[in-house]
Amino acid sequence: MADDLQSRIDAMYKRDKYWAWAFVVVLWITVLFVLIAVQTYISDGSITLVCWIAAAALLLFNTTSIWAMVRHYGQDRTHIYGLDIKHLDAGR
Repeated sequence: MADDLQSRIDAMYKRDKYWAWAFVVVLWITVLFVLIAVQTYISDGSITLVCWIAAAALLLFNTTSIWAMVRHYGQDRTHIYGLDIKHLDAGR
């Protein structure tokens, strides 16, 4: 039973980690696409610079927050996912 629980915990953590990093990749692609798409509409170089700095800050803070979340979930996965599995099994 313990091996089954641990394998379920590991599978849930692996799936969550995958989707968290997939979100980060999609976020980066989306932000860079928008920045490149609006470049032709921005005539002032200082506004362009502000947009790139704001985008860099957004990407930096979101990427590091996802990294911290994944790290925390990895360190405390038995407790976090154990509770999830307990509640999922209780609902069946």
